[in-house]
Amino acid sequence: MSIIIPANTLASGGFEVANSLRFNRGSSDFLNKTLGTPTDIDKATFSTWIKFSDVTSSNDTAIFAATADGNNTTHLEKLGSQVFRLNMREGSSYIGVLTTNRKFRDPSAWYHIVVAFDTTQGTGSNRIKLYINGVQETSFSTATYPTQNVDLRFNTSGQVFRIGHRGDAGNYPDAYFAETVFIDGQQLAADQFGEFDEDSGIWKPIKVSGLTFGDNGSYLEFKGSGTSANASGMGADTSGNTNHFTVNNLTAADQTTDTCTNNFATLNPLGTPTTNTTFSEGNLTVNVASGSSFYSVPTIGVSSGKWYVEGKLVTGTTESGASYSDYGFSDRPNNEGKILNNASGRTFWLSAWDSKINYRTGGSNTVGIQTSKTGLSEGNFFQLYLDMDNELMYWGRNGSVTNSTGISFNGKESLTGEYFFAFADQYTNGTYKYSTNFGQGSIDGSAVTAHNDANGFGNFKYNPSVTTDEGDKDFLALCTKNLAENG
Repeated sequence: MSIIIPANTLASGGFEVANSLRFNRGSSDFLNKTLGTPTDIDKATFSTWIKFSDVTSSNDTAIFAATADGNNTTHLEKLGSQVFRLNMREGSSYIGVLTTNRKFRDPSAWYHIVVAFDTTQGTGSNRIKLYINGVQETSFSTATYPTQNVDLRFNTSGQVFRIGHRGDAGNYPDAYFAETVFIDGQQLAADQFGEFDEDSGIWKPIKVSGLTFGDNGSYLEFKGSGTSANASGMGADTSGNTNHFTVNNLTAADQTTDTCTNNFATLNPLGTPTTNTTFSEGNLTVNVASGSSFYSVPTIGVSSGKWYVEGKLVTGTTESGASYSDYGFSDRPNNEGKILNNASGRTFWLSAWDSKINYRTGGSNTVGIQTSKTGLSEGNFFQLYLDMDNELMYWGRNGSVTNSTGISFNGKESLTGEYFFAFADQYTNGTYKYSTNFGQGSIDGSAVTAHNDANGFGNFKYNPSVTTDEGDKDFLALCTKNLAENG
C-alpha cells in the first residue's frame, strides 16, 4: 500500500512501542545527561530506533555523542552523504572510525541502530560492532578499531552524554527517536533489542525491561510530556536507574505516536524541489519560497479503505492570478514539482484561486466539478477524506465538510492503483507554509489531541468520523496498523 514499504506493518500482537520523540533541527532539539561512575568503562551498548526526516540535504545528523571538544569526542552521525559514521577521537588521533558503504535515505522507514563496544576483546573488529535492522554491518569505506583496553569516553564519569547533538558542533537531527537504550557494562548484539517477525520477516522491537542496564544505563521510552529531568519528563529514564535526561528545546508537541510498531505517513521530500522548499517538524511542515512551485504527497498511498488527514495553511494569502493554493488527491507520487493544475495522471483538488473542486486527467484540460467552494486562506485549517471503498472524496475547512456529497471517480475515469493525498502551490507574492497532521498530534508546532480515529490511533484537532450525504463514515489515520487491517 506504500510507495516505500514502511517498517513493521504488523496489525497487532507482540511488543508495542507507544511513543517517539520528534527532534527538529530548526529549534536545536536535544537531550543530555552527565554520567556517573560506570559499571565498566570499557564495555557499553547504545540502541535506538530512528526515522530520518532529512534525507536530501547535505546536513550531518548527530545521533549520540560524548564530546569534550573537537579533538576529544565519540559520536555517531548520519552524514549528509546518507552514510553512518562512528568517530572516536582522542587528541590528534582517531582511535576508532567506522563509515558504512551503504546509504540510508528512506524517509518512510524506521531504522534500528545498535553500536556495541568491548575494548577488552583481543580481535580489533570485535571491539566495535554496528548493527542496522538486526544485521551486523561489515562493509565499511573506513574501518579503524581502537586499541585493546582503551577506556570509552562516552562511559566516563563526568562526561556529558548527548542524544541529538554532537557537542562540538550542533548537527541537530530532523528525525523521530523511539526505544532508546544505553547499556553500561555489556557489549550486546542486536537480538537483545529486536527480532525478525516469523511471518513477515520484518525486524521489530522486543521488550528490553529485563536487561541489566548498569550504573550509567538508561531506557528512554518518551512516555512523559514534561520538560524537566524527572520521571514525568520527555527524557525520563524508565530502567529503574532514574538516569533522567535534560530536555533542550523540545515541547509537548514533539511527543508523537509515530513509532517503529505503528509507522505514520509524513510528507515525502523525495521528488520535491529541495532548492525552493524546506521541510521541518518531522516532514509534516513545508515552507515554499516566493515565486516557486511545490508538490508533495505522503509516504503512503492507498487503494482501499477510508482515510483522513488534516492541517493548516500557516502563511500565504491567496490572490487571483498570483497563487494556486491546492489540496486534494492524486494517483502520482511525484509530479516533478508541478502544481495540481498542471499535473500529469489523475488529480482532484480544491483551489482557492477559482473556488472550484477541479479534475484533471492525463495532462488534459482541467474540468470544474463543483463551483462556489471556499478554498484555503492564511490561518485556515483543512481536512481531506478519501473513501476508496466507494470511490468518493471530501474536502473540509476549519472543521466543516465543504462538500457533504462526495465527489465520485465514476464518470471521470475508472480508478486503478494507489491514490495519495496531495498538496501543491505556486506562489509569487511571498513565502508559503503548509502544516499537515497524519495523526502525529501536532499542527504547526502545537499539540492537538482532541480526537483519535475509530480504531483509537492518531491524535487530531478534528474528528475523523463525519456525517456525509452518503451516511456516517469513519475515516482512519494513515498508519501501518490501520493499513494492515484496512489498506
